[in-house]
Amino acid sequence: MDIANIIQTIAIYALPVLFAITVHEAAHGYVARHYGDGTAAFLGRVTLNPLKHIDPIGTIAMPLFLYVATAGSFLFGYAKPVPVNFGNLRNPKRDMIWVALAGPASNFIMALGWAIGLIVLAGLGVQERFFVEMCRAGVLVNVVMFALNMFPLPPLDGGRIVTGLLPPRLAIPYSRVEPWGFFIVMGLIVAGVLSTLWMRPVMSLTYGALNLLLSPITALLR
Repeated sequence: MDIANIIQTIAIYALPVLFAITVHEAAHGYVARHYGDGTAAFLGRVTLNPLKHIDPIGTIAMPLFLYVATAGSFLFGYAKPVPVNFGNLRNPKRDMIWVALAGPASNFIMALGWAIGLIVLAGLGVQERFFVEMCRAGVLVNVVMFALNMFPLPPLDGGRIVTGLLPPRLAIPYSRVEPWGFFIVMGLIVAGVLSTLWMRPVMSLTYGALNLLLSPITALLR
């Protein structure tokens, strides 16, 4: 294992990962407050301070261990979930959709921002590897977070969106999967099913959407 390469990779990914998880979680809290639930705001979680969202195990220890143990071939991590009391929302069934969607939407917007940064660097003729690779890492990290969180299984955001869209007779039994959802997702990741049937197709579509949105900027710089 090349220690220098590991340190360099950590340095490149540190800022994109911190921004990705911090804005993602803060977005949940902000939208929840907008729709009537101030739980996250009361606990100081509607903030861009990464220390409020970092989980020592899920955000730092687990990804580092998996990166070293698998030579970078498998990574997984998580931040401290923002607490939301859906019962406080003005229209719980409808508003929970927007609260859940806020996190992945923020990742899509950040991926777009990092991609614009990459285009600007190229347009200015900046070839410094560290900054170019950081922008690429920012796009990748946020596209991965967007795709993973949109997987339609509670407690992931996609699962909560589906729960909000389903009629009550289906939403209630579907939401009961949540206590086991994390373990189901981990099992699907380890088995390679999630990557093949969900992550790759959704990431491909996301990159396609980003390229479409960026095409006017790219055309101007040609």
